Amino acid sequence: MAYTYFSLVLYFLLMLGIGLYAAKKSTSSLSGYMLGGRKVSAKVTALSAGASDMSGWMLMGLPGAMFVSGFSTIWIAVGLILGAWANYQLVAPRLRVYTELANDALTLPDYLSQRFEQENGSIKLVSALVIIVFFTLYTSAGLVGGGKLFESAFGLDYQVGVFGTMFVVVAYTLLGGFLAVSLTDFVQGVIMFVALIVVPVVALGNFDSPQAMLGYTMETIPSFSESYSDITMLALLSSLSWGLGYFGQPHIIVRFMAIDSVKNIKTAKRIGMGWMSVTIVGALATGLTGLAYVNKFNIQLDDPETIFIFFSDTLFHPLVTGFLLAAILAAVMSTISSQLLVSASSLTEDIYRAYSKKTLSQKRLVNVSRACVFAVALFAAMIALQPTSSILNIVSNAWAGFGAAFGPLILFTLLWQRVTYRGAVAGIVSGAATVLIWIFVPVFEDGSSLSSLVYEMLPGFIVSSATIFLVSLWSQAPSKNITETFKAVNLHIANSAS
Repeated sequence: MAYTYFSLVLYFLLMLGIGLYAAKKSTSSLSGYMLGGRKVSAKVTALSAGASDMSGWMLMGLPGAMFVSGFSTIWIAVGLILGAWANYQLVAPRLRVYTELANDALTLPDYLSQRFEQENGSIKLVSALVIIVFFTLYTSAGLVGGGKLFESAFGLDYQVGVFGTMFVVVAYTLLGGFLAVSLTDFVQGVIMFVALIVVPVVALGNFDSPQAMLGYTMETIPSFSESYSDITMLALLSSLSWGLGYFGQPHIIVRFMAIDSVKNIKTAKRIGMGWMSVTIVGALATGLTGLAYVNKFNIQLDDPETIFIFFSDTLFHPLVTGFLLAAILAAVMSTISSQLLVSASSLTEDIYRAYSKKTLSQKRLVNVSRACVFAVALFAAMIALQPTSSILNIVSNAWAGFGAAFGPLILFTLLWQRVTYRGAVAGIVSGAATVLIWIFVPVFEDGSSLSSLVYEMLPGFIVSSATIFLVSLWSQAPSKNITETFKAVNLHIANSAS
């Protein structure tokens, strides 16, 4: 156990060291604190986007889903890979150019208000509130992962794990801002990549062959062919619709705003998609081999979401175990830090600065943003104190909320010049409202909601898209200045591609 603690202490010190380094490099202005001065390299952008995307659900939630639900979980992975690719292809280059042309917009709400020439309009406030509410929920999912890790791996109190995770993440995020988050995400992405190759490969070594391993899984779950033949079209669409969420995730698309050049997005896409494909396959393989392992050796695993932790403790030397547990912390912290920074950015830039009547210095704004990081983290930790929370369930709800509220609107603003301000506001509200109704309103006799029938992302995305389109057609066309900016962005993208 001493070796394991030693590995984790080294990991914590590395994260804090990066935070101190970034604090000296990019916290003199609000732009530097929130976007790293738009000087982030392609490789850091790619791994930062991937690591902040995948979080603890990659090493805990997804393996746990594969462990319980079997091969049907693969369709979620397929949807995610397709969605991430489309995000790089459709959103990344246009958003990078547009946000810089739109008076150097630093946040998603700021971009939307600049896009429609509505400085401090209602769209900034509405979108900022959606970000704060759903990211607080999303952040709590990461803290649940940290709590489960410390409880399962070290026998510590769950609440201690939640607040311990919160303390380290807040420390380096508060110190170094976006640059600290991006650099730590890069390191954490490398750790996750290695861990999700090593664990399933070593676990597979406990079976005579892959066929033998699959044989043990059949004791609990159907075969792949049976799962494929049994899945309904509604269930398939629900799983694939996870990919739609990418277009509206502020903590992911903000990476595209910060990359040093639009020309480097192609490089980032190749690195990011390669990283994502390997890690998702590794996560699914961890859950599948984990199911086979516990069946073979008649092991009782109380929480399927801890199968990666179980393998780390059982199959490896304590020093390696520490590295693998650090991979879980890496996954958890990379997403929490990104979400905290985006939430704090919205509180500072889109609410405090937008509605303050005073002239605020850059130093004051950076300090306010740091205070917001701590406040959001503390509130999320209070939500996460319930240890029975499912990481995947919390993530799926927040993912759908962002995907439906912002996903269609981001696509419309970047691809259709006719979208209007009223259509944009209506799209955000209708998408978020549909998701909340789908999740929380009981409509069936047993008290279950519509989310038991189809994943809330799909109806939320459809309703928001239809609302944006129809309201935009029924409202006054955008000004000439807006359409000219839209054309300039597309011309810049075309020139960059040539």
